[in-house]
Amino acid sequence: MSHPSDTDHTSDDLSMIEQETARANVDAEPLAGNQRDFSGTRHWVIAAACVAYSVFHLLVMNVYPLETWAYRLSHVGGGLILGFLLFGSTAMTLTPPEAQRRNPLGLAMLALAAAGILYGLIGVTAVWINGTVMGEMLPPAWAMSSFGIPLTLGTAAAILHSWVFPQGDRTRFAPADVLLALAALTATAYLIFFSRQLQLRAGMPMALPGDMWSAVTGVLLIIELTRRLAGMALVIIASIFVAYAFLGPWLPGIFEHRGYDAKRFFSYIFTDNGILSAPIAISSTYIILFVIFAAFLQTTRVGEYFVNLAFAAAGHRRGGPAKVAIFASGLMGMINGTSAGNVVATGSLTIPMMKKVGYRPQTAASVEAAASTGGQIMPPIMGAGAFIMAEITGIAYMDIVAAAIIPAALYFISVYFMVDLAALKADMKGLPRDQLPKLGVLTRQIYLLTPIVVLIYALFAGYSVIRCGTLAMITAAVVSWLTPHRMGPKQLFHALDSGARMVLQLVAVCATAGIIVGVIALTGIGSRFSTVLLALADQSQILALFFAMVVSIVLGMGMPTTAAYAVAASVIAPGVVNLGVEPLIAHLFIFYFAVMSAITPPVALASYAGSALAGSDPVKTSVESFRIGLAAFVVPYMFFFSPAMLLQGSWFEIAHIAATAVVGVYLLSCAVQGWFVGRAGAAVRVALAIGGLSMIAGGWLTDGIGLGVAALAFFWQKHAAGQAA
Repeated sequence: MSHPSDTDHTSDDLSMIEQETARANVDAEPLAGNQRDFSGTRHWVIAAACVAYSVFHLLVMNVYPLETWAYRLSHVGGGLILGFLLFGSTAMTLTPPEAQRRNPLGLAMLALAAAGILYGLIGVTAVWINGTVMGEMLPPAWAMSSFGIPLTLGTAAAILHSWVFPQGDRTRFAPADVLLALAALTATAYLIFFSRQLQLRAGMPMALPGDMWSAVTGVLLIIELTRRLAGMALVIIASIFVAYAFLGPWLPGIFEHRGYDAKRFFSYIFTDNGILSAPIAISSTYIILFVIFAAFLQTTRVGEYFVNLAFAAAGHRRGGPAKVAIFASGLMGMINGTSAGNVVATGSLTIPMMKKVGYRPQTAASVEAAASTGGQIMPPIMGAGAFIMAEITGIAYMDIVAAAIIPAALYFISVYFMVDLAALKADMKGLPRDQLPKLGVLTRQIYLLTPIVVLIYALFAGYSVIRCGTLAMITAAVVSWLTPHRMGPKQLFHALDSGARMVLQLVAVCATAGIIVGVIALTGIGSRFSTVLLALADQSQILALFFAMVVSIVLGMGMPTTAAYAVAASVIAPGVVNLGVEPLIAHLFIFYFAVMSAITPPVALASYAGSALAGSDPVKTSVESFRIGLAAFVVPYMFFFSPAMLLQGSWFEIAHIAATAVVGVYLLSCAVQGWFVGRAGAAVRVALAIGGLSMIAGGWLTDGIGLGVAALAFFWQKHAAGQAA
């Protein structure tokens, strides 16, 4: 935010693009359709709570570390509390507020919920006082065994009330949601207080009733918040896995297991084998750190510089705004962590500009969706995917980042080819230079790239990822003082507030993914599934990878990248690795397809977000974004056949595979767009597709075949053009 004097001083220098960018930064803050628009005192209360949530994480990560369990539980519990206060149960109420207040059933449900949750809160408080203040002079068994049932029943009643009687007034806290926030506080407080004892008795016969009921309450709250923020897909999948833990004795074949009682299952699920496992470990550190960093870039408008620079450099070229979307969305998506969220953040600017130069709404949305999704595979942050992969595999973070460079570059090069060929085919022009930012002015502001430079330098210099992100965040604040949008206390407050709000969806989905991971670990279904995968593949690595691709895409439909990869890696990766595929190749392969599920029909979240902004048909948009991002479905097979693409080999091998891969994706792009030295017919497109695919293996023979096919297609097109003339 800038002072009026600053705005007046710079208004003459702002082009239309820059003004639109400034407006987009305000409009694009990720808001769910059911988020309440608080005003007055309530707004400042919730904003202060969000700021406290962000500050807590930054302090623990950099200054005062907490015990791991307690920190992760605080991360989940705080996210649940904020989530229920910020997000209502539905986008709109079906029952008028006056009718709600008069409805006896609603009042009874609310009274039951309040009684159960408050009783549970009193019980946990009594346990805490007895153990901490009195030194356990009184036996706490009564509280541990009796508070849990009312707490869980009250939580269930509050959830049911929020469904049947959703809050109509968005400027006020819904009573049921306040009670759910209290339930989250109660369950989290119990789990934190007994965290050390829980590590010893979780999943064991000595687990206490209080352990179970606190965990049941926590699972209910996590599932409900995930439903509100991420939809039903992940909720249904998680519910199936939870049911599987209890129904195992009655299931056939590989799905059969001995089954688990509720006390063992739920006390086990709230450990670092379940909800507190790798997804939440990453969410509570790297994800929240870089989401807050993205909020700093947005608040200081340092991130705006990236978009303006792209417009100045490429906005005047044919299809210029689409090429800008590739750069800006890729860069911001790398930090953002969610494909759909990045579409909303950058697409609010790039999609209208693409439509202005002649792109159809459907194509504009598709380009933005493909570019934003690609940000998840862009080093060095990869939307937090690299951190999760390092946590799961034990492979050094920098090795993963280095290996991902060429595949990510190939993806964005292919999207660029798609955009350029589409613009050439439609004879599109760029934006007039007088409507674009001045490249000379932006060049003199090159210091605004300092936060990204500091981040990359610190990563390669060997600093911890947390230290690198913190340094980049501080650099963004310092650099803002060289601009009219200086970061003062008010802007700092806003950045920390925005960061907490943006991370809540990821907290919910990572916790839900942890439930699935916990069921897989407890029941052993992952290893049995891997055995079946090996049997079906019949020792064929390529067939196993094909199955891995299908499962990764299916799991990823409707799920954010983080959760999709975490689940797919737990279920599929062990079997692929057992077939002899290197762990790095196997996990990158699975990760790429989990990411690309965001633009894969029929459930393509990034494409749906783009279609909402462009006003296009969601299904047609998802199909076109799939076509534009087609290279991402080929690149993983490329680095399987040619590990040199992951920088494994001599420099000559790496250069050879990179160069031929670029030619391959260009031929594929020409085949998809139907343009190769002029409009290409069906036969030429098929030939180009064969030529492009033949270069996947990276061998000299296959490369020769691909280049030969391309040469024949070129001369055929020239001959056809000559005859037409």
